[in-house]
Amino acid sequence: MTNRPERTGRHIPEETLEHALGEHPSPGPPAPQDTIVVLDFGSQYSRLIARRIREIKVYCELLPHNAPWEQIASLNPRGIILSGGPASVYDPAAPRCVPEVFTSGIPLLGICYGMQLLTLESGGQVAPATSREYGPAELHILDAGGIFRDVPPVTRVWMSHGDRVERLPEGFQVLGRTDNSPFAAAGNDHGHIGLLFHPEVAHTEAGRQILENFARDVCGCSLTWTPGAFIEESVAAIRARVGKGRVLCALSGGVDSAVAAALIARAVGDQLTCVFVDNGLLRRQEAESLIAVFEQHVPAKLVHVDASSRFLCSLEGVTDPEEKRRLIGHEFIRVFEEEARRLGDVGFLAQGTLYPDVIESTSHDTTAAAKIKTHHNVGGLPPDLRFALVEPLRYLFKDEVRRVGVELGLPESLVWRQPFPGPGLAVRIIGAVDSERLAVLREADAIVREEIEAAGLGRDLWQYFAVLTPLQSVGVMGDYRTYGYVVAVRAVTSDDAMTADWARLPNDVLARMSQRLVNEIPAVNRVVYDITSKPPSTIEWE
Repeated sequence: MTNRPERTGRHIPEETLEHALGEHPSPGPPAPQDTIVVLDFGSQYSRLIARRIREIKVYCELLPHNAPWEQIASLNPRGIILSGGPASVYDPAAPRCVPEVFTSGIPLLGICYGMQLLTLESGGQVAPATSREYGPAELHILDAGGIFRDVPPVTRVWMSHGDRVERLPEGFQVLGRTDNSPFAAAGNDHGHIGLLFHPEVAHTEAGRQILENFARDVCGCSLTWTPGAFIEESVAAIRARVGKGRVLCALSGGVDSAVAAALIARAVGDQLTCVFVDNGLLRRQEAESLIAVFEQHVPAKLVHVDASSRFLCSLEGVTDPEEKRRLIGHEFIRVFEEEARRLGDVGFLAQGTLYPDVIESTSHDTTAAAKIKTHHNVGGLPPDLRFALVEPLRYLFKDEVRRVGVELGLPESLVWRQPFPGPGLAVRIIGAVDSERLAVLREADAIVREEIEAAGLGRDLWQYFAVLTPLQSVGVMGDYRTYGYVVAVRAVTSDDAMTADWARLPNDVLARMSQRLVNEIPAVNRVVYDITSKPPSTIEWE
């Protein structure tokens, strides 16, 4: 069951270049040669679908379920995936997509709710399931070709649905079944396929193979989404967008802004000036380390601005984390504007914004998602921003950014640094931020990082750090009563920061951390370890 529309020679239209570069606001990235579009109907796994498609080297972009056809078509998709979602498709208020999705001739893959919507729109019937299906199930494959090529005839899949397909539309054939779902997979000869299970989750044993079969065999995609291809397209897009203009790049100290700077430097050379703002919220010796690495590996002018007193003054007495983020974002922009005036005519501001930042901040292009927290470089930007934004990494996940960084020749010591939030240590101090608390947290953070790295665990963990809580507890040291801070240690494993699990650190590592924290930092007398996953928590405490 394959439908491969004829494709003419490609060029990237001007509006798609702007889509890539993050104009304020930016719609999205450039469409590479072959693209799969995922329409998001509210599933907790929607972002995971996009990641899985990219992992098989096909570019994939996530759009809201109600995206206009013009936006979908501008990406020249080879295929469209309809995600799962919490609604029942037969409800009058259930989310729908534009009709062209079903009539364009582009291959479709409906997953869970997406299959039910495809069924209903094609003339079939969906109803509440007599026996809901949540968790693992055995899929019996009835057609071993097409999307199930090289998949075992009986394979374990992951179900999460309370409705099911009662009657297939005309022209659809059953491709697979489970004990509770006689139409667990179905399709027609036009490349429209429905799966009641979730191939994107790890619990579906052949999920990667199924998605690769859809992208490659059904849609005819070439597996060419690589760091090298991304760099080539991004460099061309940046040059076209910026022209002869000048770019100011905000360096935060993390890998994202460094990779963005290296990418933009490759595109526009000396039109780029990087500004590293020391906001006083960095880790121990971070400013010196970043400047040394940058000057050695990124061919661009670097301006170092010490604005620590300015940021601390603006944060005085502020306890609300959203207000902290807003104030920090505001001060960053004001510093950049002042530097731009000194430099002359600068029209563009570059940032290392990533896809998870956009998703969690619920910006204009994630209207259906719930706002988790404002990232200072997304929702924290002032409304009167005088720059056009250039954000070449805006639709990449962290692991993709690291691969791009390696391809650009950045050192592993920078590329594999653990993620560090843009607002810095301000969001790792619960409550008000001041110089005393910053000094305590800076030392605590250094101890946690030193012990993790000494144990050889740094590359196994996504993030590891200390949090200074507002709590104080009674302790005893040298027969004297103490009343000191409680420090929380956080270490997580993750692939992309969209979900995370707490790391099972060895007891002896935790013991050494605790001993050093209370012995070397007089203000600390108690240490706790955070064993909460994401969700329900976030990785950072604020």
